[in-house]
Amino acid sequence: MEHDPADTPARRGEVALSFDPARVADDARLRFIGRLRSPWSRGNCPKNLREAREQGGSFRVEVDPPFRPGLDGLQPGQPVILLYWTGAARRDMIVLHPSHREAPTGVFALRAPSRPNPIAVGVVRLLALDAGAGVLEVDALDAYDGTPLLDIKPWLHSVDIPPAQG
Repeated sequence: MEHDPADTPARRGEVALSFDPARVADDARLRFIGRLRSPWSRGNCPKNLREAREQGGSFRVEVDPPFRPGLDGLQPGQPVILLYWTGAARRDMIVLHPSHREAPTGVFALRAPSRPNPIAVGVVRLLALDAGAGVLEVDALDAYDGTPLLDIKPWLHSVDIPPAQG
């Protein structure tokens, strides 16, 4: 039986939208390009990549055949940005009250999976790459096994670190 995210009760101070963004969304025409493979499932998934690294495990990204040529140029050892779809999460929540926060907080100030568009981001280190098989071994994942992959981008020091505040 599949879990309905709307069945998850809100915590004190949380605010839900008056509509489900999934039911009134414009069609972005996204295509999943693969899946994340991890030891995690509902109930045992770490809340972030730091926790996933601390717990350890085997983590890989599987890229579907048509997209494997796009892996050309990636190298083991480099950091990459993964964008993935946390579609099992609620999409109608706009203010959340995570247990680690004293007060409710807007979803755009959090990394929580519950958000209008359930897109998660993770910066991971590429440990090994088999481009022909479409398999990337990475140092950690904080997503359920089988989570759909939206995109892979290189993490670039010269671009991805904001300039120092003056």
